[in-house]
Amino acid sequence: MPSFRPARVCAVALVAVLLGAFVPAAHAGGRTVQGGRLDWGIKSSFQSYVTGPVAKGSWRLRGGAATAGGSQFRFHSATGSYDPDSGAFRAGFSGGVRFVGHRKPDGSYELDLTISRPTVRISGGSGTLYADVVSRSTASSQVALASLSLAGVNMRGGGTPVVLTGVPATLTSQGAAAFAGYYAAGTQLDPVSLSADVVASATRKPVEKEGTDGTASGDIVDAAVDWGVRRTFREYVTGSIARGKWTLSAGAQDGGALFRFPRGEGTYDGRKGILAGAFAGTVRFTGRHLDLALSKVEVRVKGGRGTLSADVTRQGATQEAVSLVTFDAKGLRASAGLVTLTEAPTTLTPQGAKAFDDMYTAGTEMDPVSLAVVLDRKARLPALPDLGSQTSAPPLATPTPGARNATAVATSPSSDTGTYVAIGAGVLVAVAAVLLVVRKRRMSGLN
Repeated sequence: MPSFRPARVCAVALVAVLLGAFVPAAHAGGRTVQGGRLDWGIKSSFQSYVTGPVAKGSWRLRGGAATAGGSQFRFHSATGSYDPDSGAFRAGFSGGVRFVGHRKPDGSYELDLTISRPTVRISGGSGTLYADVVSRSTASSQVALASLSLAGVNMRGGGTPVVLTGVPATLTSQGAAAFAGYYAAGTQLDPVSLSADVVASATRKPVEKEGTDGTASGDIVDAAVDWGVRRTFREYVTGSIARGKWTLSAGAQDGGALFRFPRGEGTYDGRKGILAGAFAGTVRFTGRHLDLALSKVEVRVKGGRGTLSADVTRQGATQEAVSLVTFDAKGLRASAGLVTLTEAPTTLTPQGAKAFDDMYTAGTEMDPVSLAVVLDRKARLPALPDLGSQTSAPPLATPTPGARNATAVATSPSSDTGTYVAIGAGVLVAVAAVLLVVRKRRMSGLN
C-alpha cells in the first residue's frame, strides 16, 4: 500500500503557513485594560427568591450599573492589566446592585446585600471573581466570590478587545459566607461574560475634558445631567412587545444605565441653594405603537427640591417644558468648583404620567438623577460609564449544569476584526481543498 505521509505533511504545513500569515502575533509586554463591561446575573434563582412571595423584596442598581438581557447585571468602566505573553488578566468594573427582602416592622430588611465593583483575575489558567460585599452585619472589600472555570480557554496572544463569554462560575467558601450560608460553597452561579479594551501601557484612551473655560462664579461653565428615565421602560422599548430602540442626537450620550444630557448652561447660587440649568441632547424611543422623544432638558432646584422637565414629542406633536419628575436635592454638594448631586431618587409627576401615555401613574419611582455643575475651569465633570469598544454585547451562554462552554476571544484591533474573520473563512476553504487532494490521491492509490 503506498504511503501518503508526504501529502499529509504538506497539508499540515500549508495550514501552518496560512494561519501564521494571518493570525496576529502576540505582542510582548504588559497592556492596560481601559474600558469595557461585565455581564453577570450573580444567581438567577436568588433574584427570583428576593422578588418572590417569600422575601417580597426588590433589587436596585447603583453606581451606573445597568441590565443586560432578562436577568443580567451590567457593570462598566473596566480598568486593569493584561499580559498577552502569559495570559495574565485583571479587570475591575464599576457599579453595583443592592438586594433587599424580608422587610421588618421598623422598615429595615432582614435580607440586605449589596454586591459591587466586581473584579476578574486570571493567572495560570485559573480565574476568580472578586467583589465588594456589604450585608447587615459585615462590609468586606474584594471578597473572592466565585471560581471561574477556564478549561480549554487560551488567554495568550490577544489584541483588543479581550472577550470572555459564558464562563461557568462556582461559589467559593468566602462567597458562601457573604450569602450568610444561604448557598453552600461549590454552588453553581450564573455564567460570567465580559469585554475589555486593551491599550499599550504607555498610552491611554483620551478622557474627554469639559469645563475648560470660565472662572468660579454664579454662572455655570459646564454641566451635565444623567438620567435613565426608567429601567423597566428601557427594557420594554427593546423587549418583545415594543421591539424598538432608542436613538441619541444633539449631543446626548448613552452610559448604559443612563443617558447624559450635556453642555448645561445657567446659574447657581450656593448661598440660597438655587440652581437653574438647561441642557443639550435628545433621546428618542421608537417601537410598535411608540414614538417618544425627550429634548431640551431643564433642571430647577430650590429649597432642597428639584424638578426635571423636558420638551416631549409624541407621534410628531411637541409639548414644551413638561415637568417630568421631582427629586430630593438636599444632597447637592459644592467642592473645588464642582457642584454634584448623585443618584437622587425621582418621582413621576402627573404631567410626566401623561407624557408617558399613562403607562405609569403619578408618584411612580423613576430612575435616579445625577447632576454635575462646573463653576471653575479647573474642575471636571464625572466620567460617563465606559462600556468599551464592543458595540454589541457578547452572546450570553446558558450552560447546562457542569458544562464547560466558556469561550475566549482575544481579537485583533476592532478596525481589522472583519478582515480577520474573512481571512479565516479563506483559510478553511484552502485547507478543505488540500485535504480533498490528499483524499483523491489516497483513493486512487487504493484503486
